[in-house]
Amino acid sequence: MLVRSGICLVKYWFSVNDEEQEKRFLERMKNPIKRWKLSPMDIESRERWVEYSKAKDVMLKHTDKKLTPWFIVNADNKKKARLNCIAHLLRQIQYKDLRPVQIELPPRQPDNGYVRPKKSKQHWVPERY
Repeated sequence: MLVRSGICLVKYWFSVNDEEQEKRFLERMKNPIKRWKLSPMDIESRERWVEYSKAKDVMLKHTDKKLTPWFIVNADNKKKARLNCIAHLLRQIQYKDLRPVQIELPPRQPDNGYVRPKKSKQHWVPERY
């Protein structure tokens, strides 16, 4: 992982197998709620699937470096892919343990006859909610 000026570079590639990608395309075509996800670029990429895959492999070969590796995420299951990626990303970042320390609440000070001013003498914000 490359760290410069407090910025770390972490690269992820979400990889989907051919069968899952086909299933997702078909679902987008059939389901009107998901139809918006199907763009002209998706249609073009489907026609050029092998070319794009080869280009991705060449790109990974040339840009997967020791300091800036590509981390490949199995994205056949979207939910698991996201959780795995988040868990991996959090392990890449150094951080201090900031869990709160146990605090003992001291007893409240006795009022010894103190009387608060009347609410009617104060400027309260109206309760609208």
